[in-house]
Amino acid sequence: MKIKFFLPVAIAACGLMGLSSCTVVRQGEFGVKRTFGKFSDNVYTSGLRTYNPFTSTIIKVSGQTENLEVSLNIPSQEGLTIQSEVSILYKVIKKDAPNLLRSVGLEYEETIILPVFRSAVADVTSKYYAKDMHSGNRAVIENAIRDLMMKTLDQKGILIENVLLKSITLPKNLTKAIEDKLEAEQQAQRMEFVLQQERQEAERKRIQATGERDANKIISEGLSEQVLQFKALDAWLKLSQSSNSKVIITNGTVPMVMDPGGSGLQK
Repeated sequence: MKIKFFLPVAIAACGLMGLSSCTVVRQGEFGVKRTFGKFSDNVYTSGLRTYNPFTSTIIKVSGQTENLEVSLNIPSQEGLTIQSEVSILYKVIKKDAPNLLRSVGLEYEETIILPVFRSAVADVTSKYYAKDMHSGNRAVIENAIRDLMMKTLDQKGILIENVLLKSITLPKNLTKAIEDKLEAEQQAQRMEFVLQQERQEAERKRIQATGERDANKIISEGLSEQVLQFKALDAWLKLSQSSNSKVIITNGTVPMVMDPGGSGLQK
């Protein structure tokens, strides 16, 4: 009777123990089993995972892209200190998760990512002028910081996807100088546009004058004595065909028209 009584109790106890040795690795997480303080090389992905609670545990690590936001002062080549807001987009490489936990632990952001980032920023930005961080060189600076970080973190099992300089706050006097320079460049561009228009207009007038000169030259070369006499005869013919009465007096070259109803002579 005692055996029959204790058997269900033992089964229930085993069942409770089994439930207590289960954990769920969520989607986007990695699980690494630690047994007697040593991490296994196997990496668990999402699903229900069991382990012996007396000897083992499962450490979970995010496998998703994480956004680590940092506020810091960065140096420039001319020795200025620039305030910046930076986003570091990174994720843990699945196959390297056990080694990351062995060598660094779960506090890898504070232990290696931030120190490596601060060192890389100081090395890269000190090679650029402050104005470059507001120009198209920003992307070059971001990529240079990322590449320099990856030289160290790639060996630790961390992939730096992007480094983004979200905001750059320059010293007020430098900001004013940059604004004045941009305004001067815009004024110079406007003046160059005006000068270009003036040069085009001058070229147009020169071409027009050249064309008129050439036309007059052609006309003058073609007006021979015979041509002038022919033109005069043609004009007399047209006058003679007019319905108005006229008296034509000529010296043989230029006709002079007398209008009987008028007050004088016309050439």
